[in-house]
Amino acid sequence: MESGIPLGVTFTFLVTSPIVNEIAIGFLFISFGPKIALIYTGAGMAIGIVSGMIIEKLHLEHLVMEYVYQIHSKKVAIAEMTLKDRLSFSIEAVKDIVKRVWIYILIGIGLGAMIHGYAPQEFLVRHAGPNNPFAVFMSVVLGIPLYSNAVGTIPIVEALINKGVGVGTALAFMMSVVALSLPEMILLKQVIKPKLIAIFVGITGTSIVLVGYLFNWIL
Repeated sequence: MESGIPLGVTFTFLVTSPIVNEIAIGFLFISFGPKIALIYTGAGMAIGIVSGMIIEKLHLEHLVMEYVYQIHSKKVAIAEMTLKDRLSFSIEAVKDIVKRVWIYILIGIGLGAMIHGYAPQEFLVRHAGPNNPFAVFMSVVLGIPLYSNAVGTIPIVEALINKGVGVGTALAFMMSVVALSLPEMILLKQVIKPKLIAIFVGITGTSIVLVGYLFNWIL
């Protein structure tokens, strides 16, 4: 945002970066075959693109913290700076950002470390089975408070599918864990306002639910 990249593009990166993970895709390919790996990749990219396009159309730049634009407005002509000036400018910019967000980084990382890899598998199997029409929605809601990366959730996804949970339900759970985790929201709060976080969660969460139902239908 400080560099002038549009908000929608920024959110597309924010969504697709954790979901479309090359290591996770490789594990999916090995564990479930090329069909699921390719569909997952395409769905993850589609969710990121659609989310970014919607946010861009809504013109929500006013929901970004003011200091981000203040930093952007203070930028000088880099080409005219000496190496010493660049180093000094970089150090001051880092100090300014860290001063604003350090406590929230510690809270987010600490919370993430406590719940990393945890998943209520038995609860999901019991309440998000194939006979529940709201299974995908429940899996996404349950995934949001948790925290892990895409690779860490693959064994959980495999266990859920082996216990009868639909492929779409399990993959929707995986996407919600990596793209909409609570620690991420804590960190984002220092850059964007709560209303934009809620819009981001709503758009991305709805997209994941729809993709989950699509997976259950075609697989």
